[in-house]
Amino acid sequence: MLSKGALSGIKVLDLSRLLPGPYCSMILADHGAQVISVEDKRFKADGLFFNIVNRNKRHMCLDLKSDRGLEIFFRLAKGADVILEGFRPGVVERLGVDYARVQEQNPKIIYCSITGYGQTGPMRDRVGHDVNYLANSGVLDLMGQRDAPPSIPGVQFADIAGGAMNAAMGILMALVERSTTGKGQYIDISMTDGMVGFLTLPLYFSGVTGRVPVRSDGTFSHRYACYNTYGTADDRYLTIGAVEHRFWKRLCHRLNLPEFADLQYDDDRREEIIDALAAIFKQQTIDHWDNTLADLDVCYARIKTLAEVMEDPMLKERGMVVGDDKNDGTGTKTFGIPIKLSRTPGSVRTPPDKFGAKGREILGELGYTLEEIDAFEAENII
Repeated sequence: MLSKGALSGIKVLDLSRLLPGPYCSMILADHGAQVISVEDKRFKADGLFFNIVNRNKRHMCLDLKSDRGLEIFFRLAKGADVILEGFRPGVVERLGVDYARVQEQNPKIIYCSITGYGQTGPMRDRVGHDVNYLANSGVLDLMGQRDAPPSIPGVQFADIAGGAMNAAMGILMALVERSTTGKGQYIDISMTDGMVGFLTLPLYFSGVTGRVPVRSDGTFSHRYACYNTYGTADDRYLTIGAVEHRFWKRLCHRLNLPEFADLQYDDDRREEIIDALAAIFKQQTIDHWDNTLADLDVCYARIKTLAEVMEDPMLKERGMVVGDDKNDGTGTKTFGIPIKLSRTPGSVRTPPDKFGAKGREILGELGYTLEEIDAFEAENII
């Protein structure tokens, strides 16, 4: 029996693939929800089964294009609290597993769809991936060097922040509302919509300064020395985020640059100040600057690699880097639970299933006989 979390007792049926939907259902599963991930085995050949987001879940294969597959789906749906899907608009209707049909048999169902551009509007049917949603939202235009093409970030912001996290929040809101009304509802999550909300400060500063936001030239993006990145003698990088004047003044005195203490946001001399700090930071190694600045209270941090993050003592103490066991018995490290609840904490309880690993088990719980389950396998329904 899985240990209880804040979502203990909530049953989630996840039809999504790739990253946004599975990441969302992982958040729910980490906090106790019983999640069954359903995929068609035809997609296994694509090599895009990101198993790292399937911890704390059970995984099964199911052919939704078959009559028996639909029968199995609706048995699952009748007992579910939440259904999550990430197909293009119209696909679930063609498959016969859309919100309207599920709601007929389960009026309390909360049905969440995650797409690139939403269920409405002129771009609803357009294909895309993370980089395209970043582009259409205007976020990508603000990433990278000013006189170079926009840089694609090394993490999937639109998929995770714009899609998965907004979907998780929407599902939780709908669960709270259902607890008072007894009614389910439909949730339309657009990853592009989610990323547009990230433009809050660029929009604000554009109104204050009258300047159109430009890549690597914003108040919080390289325009000033106090909020910038710098190279070190050993080809590493560090960050300074000294927004408040007291932090900036303290940094200037530590670097023997007191003449710049009162010029933090001086537009006439900002490039001179940036160059001066860059020259100083380049003289010493990243370890030197750690020893010099880490405890000075100036908003400093070294830019860490993934390998450093996985060995970080603070993150280990915080439970954000934890040991986990693969299904083959070998050990590996994974990320922990970022949302810390005092009474009903989330946890990493079970490792990711192999593709379709729990299909027979789940069907047995639905009341199917061994003979029926064998027949489903022989017919490639599961």
